[in-house]
Amino acid sequence: MSAAFIIEKDTVLCRRTPKGWQPLSIDFSADSDRNLPPYQLGCVELLESLAPSHWQQSAHWQRDSSNSSISDEAVHPANNAPAAYAISYHYAKINQLTLPTIRDDIESISAAINQTDIQANDADDNGAINAFISYRQLLTQIPVALADQISQAMQLLRWQADTQFCSRCGAAVCAADSGERAMVCSVCRLRQYPRVQPCVITAITRPNPKSGEMQILLAHHHRYGQTTLPLQYGLIAGFVEVGESLEHAVVREVFEEVGIRLSHIRYVSSQPWPFPSNLMLGFRANYDSGDLVLQEDELSHADFFDLSKLPKIPFKGSIAYDLIAQIAAEQGVALS
Repeated sequence: MSAAFIIEKDTVLCRRTPKGWQPLSIDFSADSDRNLPPYQLGCVELLESLAPSHWQQSAHWQRDSSNSSISDEAVHPANNAPAAYAISYHYAKINQLTLPTIRDDIESISAAINQTDIQANDADDNGAINAFISYRQLLTQIPVALADQISQAMQLLRWQADTQFCSRCGAAVCAADSGERAMVCSVCRLRQYPRVQPCVITAITRPNPKSGEMQILLAHHHRYGQTTLPLQYGLIAGFVEVGESLEHAVVREVFEEVGIRLSHIRYVSSQPWPFPSNLMLGFRANYDSGDLVLQEDELSHADFFDLSKLPKIPFKGSIAYDLIAQIAAEQGVALS
């Protein structure tokens, strides 16, 4: 059986369940019997994604399904995501694949993600309600294994769409015929592979100089595009440059954006992030010295906040939230 997620830009086709929105996998084995090419623009095969319990054996903090209201086991007994492929909505339509009834008022359905009073007349013939839901919103409701595979799907479909011509000679490319995940130039045979952009994100702490309470450095970024209160604050983050180690990137980004020096830098965890194709590498560090001097084209405000008096922070499911939550838990502070 061939099952696929349906992706539309940064949203995924979902079905409303009693426990919230869940990604919907479509069986297109009957449709694929029409001899559709196994690999073409808008259709990608996915690698299996496993829950953190498969690779993390210690009791040390981990980014796992405890941040979700639904455990891996409740959705997929083997911790596996339920689809082997991902297809774009455009691919599904031009190949006339069989799809369920889909609500097309994406804005209103996204706004209603936490509501339970969706009207019955919005349902399909089976009484189910289906809609494209933002990946960012889904992160708060689905297990890590499932979130990571959907992230993989979004990144591969975008890579396909962006890699239709050779970057060396400009000729058209086609999929590698060996099953390799690569696009091959029809003229010079250059092989182009999916690229991952590594980014570092760092939670920086210090004791409050007056009270001794643990503080964390948070900043409001211009990229949030936010003008209404309360403003959302996040951690210092940035791309790894060519020739840099990860630790070097942490030190450089922090000094560039807020002008301080660090000590005791240590890696914590990572998260694939499909905006557009990043791998977020989470670090923690201690404040060492220096006064806060903002990079004003990046930040509008930054400060050390007591853990008991945090501003609005990133949403659950993001690595930024997880890093902050780890520090709060160590200090016995419950995040709201």
